[in-house]
Amino acid sequence: MGEERFRNKVTWFSFGFSLLVIWVHSYNAELYLGKTPKMAVVYRLEHCLGDGIAQIAVPGFFMISGYLFYRDFTWKKLGEKWQRRIGSVLVPYILWNFLYYLGYVIGSRLPWMTHVVGKGVIPFDLFTAVDAVINYTYNYVFWYLFQLILLIVLAPVLYPLLCHWWSRLCLFAFLWWMVATGNNLILVNADAVIYYATAAALAIGKKSWVEKALPDNMKRRGYLLGGLGMIGMAALIYHIGLRTAFVPCFVLCRLLGVAGLWMGVPGENLPVAGELMSHNFFLYGIHFAFVRFINKAGIWVFPATPAVPLLLYLFMPVLILGIGLILGRALRRWMPVTWGLLNGGR
Repeated sequence: MGEERFRNKVTWFSFGFSLLVIWVHSYNAELYLGKTPKMAVVYRLEHCLGDGIAQIAVPGFFMISGYLFYRDFTWKKLGEKWQRRIGSVLVPYILWNFLYYLGYVIGSRLPWMTHVVGKGVIPFDLFTAVDAVINYTYNYVFWYLFQLILLIVLAPVLYPLLCHWWSRLCLFAFLWWMVATGNNLILVNADAVIYYATAAALAIGKKSWVEKALPDNMKRRGYLLGGLGMIGMAALIYHIGLRTAFVPCFVLCRLLGVAGLWMGVPGENLPVAGELMSHNFFLYGIHFAFVRFINKAGIWVFPATPAVPLLLYLFMPVLILGIGLILGRALRRWMPVTWGLLNGGR
């Protein structure tokens, strides 16, 4: 596919993963129903979606990021790629973490918000602020960006390993062994490296597999069947993982799920991504705060029946999408510089 179609497909997938990740953080059964039999039913329904399909979201982000970083990579471009990621990853990471910290500081001091915040009075001092920014203390979902920043910094180590088949083989054998044995690398999660490095390896050596143009319907049907086959295999491996509690099964099923989805959705058939889809980073940034607020505030508004938490859970991506659209347009109109920083220049 051409450059324009490729970028359009990346935008569609990033947007889709941004919606899926909302379900991962929207569990609310126990909050509304307590530890009751009714809660158990709603809990199972929510986790069926949140722990199943939606779990491909963050691996998908890692794979898109890894592929884009190493696409057309050369040593001469390393400084340029690092510089671009300062604006698209590092600055938003710092800014969002600081805003979440300020939000908790203010919310913990407002009588009508104390219960929603649920963390007591948050100290307002330099040490706590620095800790919040570096360690995403009050913005838990940004663990992904913390990992991504480390992976970007590790480019001089990863690139030489990914350039040769034998070093790739050794790297992935080591990473899968780390996952299987429950060990971890220093600061970086082994499974995060697997997702990121797998896509990076494809960008370096098998770019045509990922960006292959499919001009005729026969080839598109073949890729669709191949993608469905991968997704089916991912589902099978997931159920094996549930029975055996073998962690590599979950890593592999998510890897195959993202790959199968990418393979099964031809970029030639996707409509041009709309303005809203360029808000995916902003959507990722705001969703955690609003999910928590909606779920906790809803206790005071809605009756504690099983339908309430389940419907809130199912429609949470739509609610957050609406909030993100309103806030995003307001920021773009009235505070364009702030908008650019919060959305990583996208």
